Amino acid sequence: MKSYTITVNGNVYDVTVEENGAVSAPAAAPRRAAAPAAAPAAPKAAAPAGAAGNVKIEAGAAGKVFKIEAAAGTAVKKGDTVLVLEIMKMETPVVAPEDGTVASINVNVGDMVEAGALLATLNN
Repeated sequence: MKSYTITVNGNVYDVTVEENGAVSAPAAAPRRAAAPAAAPAAPKAAAPAGAAGNVKIEAGAAGKVFKIEAAAGTAVKKGDTVLVLEIMKMETPVVAPEDGTVASINVNVGDMVEAGALLATLNN
């Protein structure tokens, strides 16, 4: 058996799933979530081996990938927009921290990212 916690419309349910596919849930009333949990992010495609650069570009805040401005192989200058995140309904550019070439883009448009998530890498 495996136990899961599932949130539906702000209500949290503890569910146990048996190997044969039968589902059982406690008869108690659902407990209220403090805040709705974000849906799990879809698995990311792995970057090709050796494609990661030596300069990391990370998300400064949680948000949604709105637009990707630079593809792998694109030369960028410090301050050039690499991608745009939608944070609290505002489009927020994520810029290159230094001159270099985009080595990898580690997210896709529509992905939800947490603060500190690796978005892209550069080679300088």
